[in-house]
Amino acid sequence: MDIRQIDDEYSVSGQISVEDLDQIKALGFKSIVCHRPDDESSDQTPYALVAARAKELGLDIAHVPVGPMGVNEEAVTGMVDALDEFPRPMLGYCRSGARSTAIYQKTHHIRA
Repeated sequence: MDIRQIDDEYSVSGQISVEDLDQIKALGFKSIVCHRPDDESSDQTPYALVAARAKELGLDIAHVPVGPMGVNEEAVTGMVDALDEFPRPMLGYCRSGARSTAIYQKTHHIRA
């Protein structure tokens, strides 16, 4: 797991596993947003499994998929809602962290 801090409130990572969640919690994250559509690749951990463990740990979590066509209006709305509702610091993840960075930059700019 390679976590990269974007600012004081938001960091990104590539795909996480259920096993990573204890460390994510220990690092002080309070919420997670998954930007990866399910079934994008055969080796990814399904969102439902990550979400179940995150909730057990008391982390807020949302699924705001950003597909191959990039950030769309629905994804922007979902991310704005997560930013408005969830405590921070927040971790966004996708395959590499690129989509999680792009959607944050787009929504952070809209909210600013």
